[in-house]
Amino acid sequence: MSVMSEPLIECVPNFSEGLDRGKIESIIAAMKIDGVRLLDYSLDPDHNRSVVTLAGAPGVVVEAAVRAAGRAAELIDLTAQQGAHPRIGAADVIPFVPISGISLEQCALLARQAGQEIWKRYGIPVYFYEAAAARPDRALLEEVRRGQFEGLRDAVAKDVTRRPDVGGPMLHPTAGASAVGARRFLIAYNIYLDSADVTAARAIAREIRASGGGLSGVKAMGVFVQGLAQISMNITDFRKTSVGAVYDAVKRCAARFKASPVRGELIGLLPEAAYERNSEWVRQLHEFDPEEKLLERKLEHPLAWPERITSATV
Repeated sequence: MSVMSEPLIECVPNFSEGLDRGKIESIIAAMKIDGVRLLDYSLDPDHNRSVVTLAGAPGVVVEAAVRAAGRAAELIDLTAQQGAHPRIGAADVIPFVPISGISLEQCALLARQAGQEIWKRYGIPVYFYEAAAARPDRALLEEVRRGQFEGLRDAVAKDVTRRPDVGGPMLHPTAGASAVGARRFLIAYNIYLDSADVTAARAIAREIRASGGGLSGVKAMGVFVQGLAQISMNITDFRKTSVGAVYDAVKRCAARFKASPVRGELIGLLPEAAYERNSEWVRQLHEFDPEEKLLERKLEHPLAWPERITSATV
């Protein structure tokens, strides 16, 4: 039977831990359920963040995501860590993405179901975002995460408009809250410049992101990583704005600062339709193997699950 013949969804949970592989593999092991495929995972020590990609039938993927939130709450203490990447929770964001045989609206209902279970089982409050948003002002993830864990923890005590959609009103003391949503494919793409000038990277990010009047569906921030300036980006609709168009815009802006892109990286998987085989941006990708990084190919040969780890450092 073809993997595309029945409803199939992707889930891409992000966890606020990028240093301790034992913790992340323990969280991943908690998601091992018959019918769920592990497609990809990566730890980013610079952003102190990990991203996992799962796929499968809707019911089992929702259950896997809920279990992951519970295990993350056991292992990640936000009061004891800092993230270069904005975060409000141990299981920070949990998006559901339609692959085939299911609509975005149905994925939004799955997100609502997952959020209710996360609160009921683990006492972790939930904010719904993007297509699952319960309020228009929470459609944008960056609005939900305004102030990060520390700022949101203080805000919910004083401002009823910042309180969670499910549970609360206070955040979980160490695991914070989870943002659970439904969205279309998102491409997480970073470009490193041949410069350490993070001011330039921030200026480039401001210019290219949609909120600054730049490229449609592009979110960007400039950061300092591994001794280089990096533009860290999310492309939320690659059919409107291709990865190639984003790369060209960054290259053009960087030239004004006498800088050039030297390396690119993808976090998570890339849909085959977004893959521009002979392009400059693809040639610059770090350790890129189409068999391992293209979604449709990975569905055919998923990763082996990590062994269930019972002694991860807490």
